[in-house]
Amino acid sequence: MDGSRMDLALFSQYIVNGLMQGMVYALVAVGFTLFFGVLDIIKFSHGDVLTVGAFSGLTAYLALSGMGLSNPVVLLLLVIIFALSVTALLGMVVAKLLIIPLKQARAPALNILLITLMLGTVLRETVRLFFPNGSSSKAFPTLLPTGGIDIGSFSLRIDSVMLFVAGALIIVGTHFLITKTKLGLAIQAVAQDEETSKLMGINFDSIVLITFALGSGIAAIAGIMNGLYYNEINFSMGLLLGAVGFSAAIIGGLGNLYGAILGGFLFAGLQTFAVVALPIPTAYKDVFAFAVVIILIAWRPTGLIAEKYSERV
Repeated sequence: MDGSRMDLALFSQYIVNGLMQGMVYALVAVGFTLFFGVLDIIKFSHGDVLTVGAFSGLTAYLALSGMGLSNPVVLLLLVIIFALSVTALLGMVVAKLLIIPLKQARAPALNILLITLMLGTVLRETVRLFFPNGSSSKAFPTLLPTGGIDIGSFSLRIDSVMLFVAGALIIVGTHFLITKTKLGLAIQAVAQDEETSKLMGINFDSIVLITFALGSGIAAIAGIMNGLYYNEINFSMGLLLGAVGFSAAIIGGLGNLYGAILGGFLFAGLQTFAVVALPIPTAYKDVFAFAVVIILIAWRPTGLIAEKYSERV
């Protein structure tokens, strides 16, 4: 009986881990969806923007704690605000200096793909080279309650619940912004028809800048959530998270907000299934998940729910 209870507790823990990771993947995928939905571009530096957000948050924490600030709630709020500000500004600079000029020049999509890919390398290597001992993993501060809620032999971490709820609120808030506000309607108009939206008086450049700021800010939140959950970040974390987030967006239907969320949790579910149900080492969970994704994309090239929702973003 005790063994069965232990197995159930371990299985429950895997499920919680999968849900938490799925939320991070969904947030990353939402960013890819915003960029593609508005500009028809794939921003391959998105994962590395997530890394910049996580390290910006860590930098803010180190600076504030060094000045004597110790209140975890205040620290967390300031860390989030600083990371959001840095990545939002970074997103706007990238859009202003690189993306908008290329779009106005009607450059091939491959050019934009390559330039964002190279930008990701620049961001990643900048973190590695200029952050003190940047090549090594860094401990991320514990700024959330560390207690748990005991349910039988299973203990549910309070910080996991808080992070999951926060991620869900961000996704709901993004959905509300896109579907229920004047700004969201302008974003949808640009996504549907760029030229017509300009004739209607919508400032295309402003919408692009706002979209990049929003998508980059969400990436920062995902990076901080990942750091808070695992208590560790590293300069290459954006490589895998970016690849998974992009895959999640593709699975659900690139350009579809609902698809991004579905894809994020589906990918995490595949990883959890590989760990729990398959007789393979845990290290192979990503290999299994990506293999299944390849099959799904071959089966449904337009995404799992793209055909149900024809509207992008």
